[in-house]
Amino acid sequence: MSIRIVTDSTCDLPAEIISRYEISVIPVYINIGEKGYLDGIDITRQDFYQNLPTFKAHPTTAAPGIEMFHNTYEQLVNRGAKQILSIHISQSLSGVMGVAQIAAESYKKAMVKVLDSRQLGIGLGFQVETAARMAQEGKNLNEILAVLEDQIRRTYVFAALETVEFLQRSGRMNWMMAGLASLLKVKPLLKMHDGHPTSERIRTYNNAINRLLVLLKQVTPLERAAIINTNAPDKAEALRAKADDLLPEGNVPTVGITPVIGAHVGPGVVGFACISRK
Repeated sequence: MSIRIVTDSTCDLPAEIISRYEISVIPVYINIGEKGYLDGIDITRQDFYQNLPTFKAHPTTAAPGIEMFHNTYEQLVNRGAKQILSIHISQSLSGVMGVAQIAAESYKKAMVKVLDSRQLGIGLGFQVETAARMAQEGKNLNEILAVLEDQIRRTYVFAALETVEFLQRSGRMNWMMAGLASLLKVKPLLKMHDGHPTSERIRTYNNAINRLLVLLKQVTPLERAAIINTNAPDKAEALRAKADDLLPEGNVPTVGITPVIGAHVGPGVVGFACISRK
């Protein structure tokens, strides 16, 4: 292929898809205390979520360095790449895009186009898979970008959190608001669309699940969907059962959310990533 696809480890794509389309995945750093881990390489998702409530220092995340991007680009050029499309987690949520842009501008052996997915998790992963499939089919870069821009506008992620504790720990919610939310048993509901993260406050878990179903129905019919979760497969399957009549026919996978996001939202999260049909 003359066009090769690069992304970061927040894409949540299964290994089989990454291998089939020869996608290059750059790991994001997860820092726990004084030790740094490469997401998906040095620490498993199961280990991370099992230990998350007991870590003495709350995990932080950091973008990979420019050198890691350059090394990835170099490997692809050595394998025949003429153009590289680097698709990453929304810049409204992470600094990965900024590093990718600097790396692309300073790399001279091939043209590197950096695209803000304006999404996260498998919402990003859907775009990466689309781009890689089109590249294998011989589509040119402009054709790929046009399809992705359309897909971005039709992609939504909705997720209900079990607790506000981890938003508080990560600094994404101030102490007073976290305490009030906990007292009132509020379940935050997070939404992402076209690069704009928003939230709602729902009083109980059951109400949060019902609200997820309302949000899903608002964007039906669906072209594609996934059930997302942070180490909560049983809750994910229960949500699938409730949403069965809204989900598209065919494969609707259950997808674990990367610890890079999980560090902020905590375990027990469930929700949907979906693409509305044209």
